[in-house]
Amino acid sequence: MRLSYVLGLFSALAVSSLLQAGASAQDAVERRVDDLLGQMTLEEKVGQLNLVSHGPPLRWEDISEGKAGAVLNFNNAGDVARAQALVRQSRLKIPLLFGLDVLHGFRTQFPLPLGEAAAFSPRISFLASEWAAKEASYVGVNWTFAPMADLSRDSRWGRIVEGFGEDPYLGSVLTAARVEGFRKGGLAASTKHFAGYGAPQGGRDYDTTYIPRAEMYDTYLPSFRAAVEAGSASFMAAFNALNGEPSTANPWLLTDVLRNQWGFDGFVTSDWVGIGELINHGIAADGAEAARKAVLAGVDMDMMGQLYIRHLPDEVRAGRVPESVIDESVRRVLRTKFRLGLFDQAPIDPARTDDDFPSKEARQAAREVARETLVLLQNKGDVLPVKSGTRSIAVIGPLADAPQDQLGPHAARGHKQDSVTILDGIRRRAQSAGITVSHAPGCDLMCGSTDLLPAALDAAKKADLVIAVFGEPQELSGEAASRVDLRLTGKQIQILEALAATGKPVALVIMGGRPQILGPVAEHVPAILMAWYPGTEGGNAVADALFGDVNPSGKLPLTWPRATGQLPLYYNRLPTGRPTLANNRFTLQYIDEAITPLYPFGWGLSYTQFAYSDAAIAKRSLESGESLDVAVNVTNKGSRAGQEVVQLYTRDPVASRSRPLRELKAFEKVDLAPGETKRVTLRVPVESLGFHLDDGSYVVEAGAIQVFVGGNSLAESAGEAEIAKTIRMPPEERRASASTGLAQ
Repeated sequence: MRLSYVLGLFSALAVSSLLQAGASAQDAVERRVDDLLGQMTLEEKVGQLNLVSHGPPLRWEDISEGKAGAVLNFNNAGDVARAQALVRQSRLKIPLLFGLDVLHGFRTQFPLPLGEAAAFSPRISFLASEWAAKEASYVGVNWTFAPMADLSRDSRWGRIVEGFGEDPYLGSVLTAARVEGFRKGGLAASTKHFAGYGAPQGGRDYDTTYIPRAEMYDTYLPSFRAAVEAGSASFMAAFNALNGEPSTANPWLLTDVLRNQWGFDGFVTSDWVGIGELINHGIAADGAEAARKAVLAGVDMDMMGQLYIRHLPDEVRAGRVPESVIDESVRRVLRTKFRLGLFDQAPIDPARTDDDFPSKEARQAAREVARETLVLLQNKGDVLPVKSGTRSIAVIGPLADAPQDQLGPHAARGHKQDSVTILDGIRRRAQSAGITVSHAPGCDLMCGSTDLLPAALDAAKKADLVIAVFGEPQELSGEAASRVDLRLTGKQIQILEALAATGKPVALVIMGGRPQILGPVAEHVPAILMAWYPGTEGGNAVADALFGDVNPSGKLPLTWPRATGQLPLYYNRLPTGRPTLANNRFTLQYIDEAITPLYPFGWGLSYTQFAYSDAAIAKRSLESGESLDVAVNVTNKGSRAGQEVVQLYTRDPVASRSRPLRELKAFEKVDLAPGETKRVTLRVPVESLGFHLDDGSYVVEAGAIQVFVGGNSLAESAGEAEIAKTIRMPPEERRASASTGLAQ
């Protein structure tokens, strides 16, 4: 008997055994859920659907009376231990979920998710979320309201900083990595905001969205589906109305898509008072109707609205809500708690404190992640890295020494005293090289005047190099921070122009949560590095890049506009019947600005140069079940080691409906020594080359597929492949492959 056959047989038996064990464990969970559910009164059932925050209106006795199934904003072990003790006094002793917004770190802060996305690395996303979960779970938090899977193409929307940018494929890969990282570190994920929240009209947070269903399936839902497949324990319904139907009372989203098509069997929570806001949306006359519509649509848990606990028992007794609906919602919550092992966990030690962080290891991880997120937008004249003969540096800008701002919004338990600021990082690194560093803020955080400019110019004139640190203070980004004008705030452009006019080389470090409109700065300042909100170790990471200790490798996860009026702006747009022609006014263009972005999606420079050659498509005719395999040589032509994100895009040029000009389908980040060439192969399943129809069915049409490979979305053509036969799949055939609520 051949050894390969024996190994294959043992492998098959092992897989079969694992599947049987998984099914057995799942059966055991369901039996425990059934047993517990059978013991519960109606009021106790509804109590499991009540999610309330620390502080008013929470009454501590609500916990011992079984009137809360989950709590949020418990962020220290002492309070968690007190709540757990009250649970043990309750009749059924059902443990609580302790939820918190752990978006990009707990005590140790990592770059915001949009910055994290610039690393184009699921390993980096996993690492950051695992560390955040380790710290949060240490003090008793077991549930995070993250990741945010909302795709957005409009940088006016402040919450774009919490997501992964404009691309559904990149967002899907990184969303899955974050769900898995959170779970590995000890947190259950609540993927948010389901769905369409990232496309509000005018970029206005909380405003309505209008998205055709086919576009929902192709663009706005893939990241959420990836979260299901990665094992997200729960989902959070969005605030917005989608096509006139609020997401918090939207059965198409919450039941048809999430549960029936994708097979999700975890639970759904509302956002903060989201159920009560159905009254403001105009689809409920009062709290009772709002509660009824939300629970019937598929929202299992009421966050801070207290409408379920007030009204659902009466709604059930009046026959307006079947008790079976309540039972199913409670079943989903209990199922999750059993899967998380909460019933078998020992109480938290109340002596634990987040003062144990940031640890040395956490700082190392935060620095590693931040390094990979930095995007070198331009570097004219090779101003960066800092030259060996440099003797003095002037650091100009208020954000150079802004320890709280560099943490960004939603910083959980982040403390500004933990921050290594950019000024700190530059000073530490410069000292080791014998370089003197001066600092002049140039203006206050909002840069409302130029009163401090003379001192800044004086410092600049005395220095060999100017490092300017400007951008977006923390309060201008995140939730409720929509902006109508994305130009650098206040007098920043004027100050940067004045610094450039000194004749000294200037490198601009931009801190912020989205692209800034640079205007003349992009022309007059030779070197620009996007640092996002780089977190606790941001100063060291930025200094590592400025001095060339690491080579920047980040790529833009969204398109960078020239002007706010270009928004929404994204690379994967549909073609027009009148493509842009430079000398024809009656084609796609603006009369007062270029139609192109300042920097395209996927853009990011390095201190070395990469060249692509000999791209080849392995098989030109493709059938169902096969893959589009594209190989290309990538060469480091410079004198420094570096990382390059190799990107593969496709286009379906002739289809039954208009398809995007390009779509990212695969990427790989590779390390290359000076002069080294690697042959990189990118693989795309044929079933990923199609599109959805409005009814949720999926089609991969026969015909040509154009292929492009390179370092950004302007990648060069690599040829064409042909799909031999059309493939059609109804929604249920594309059900998530491993939707167990908590993947093992």
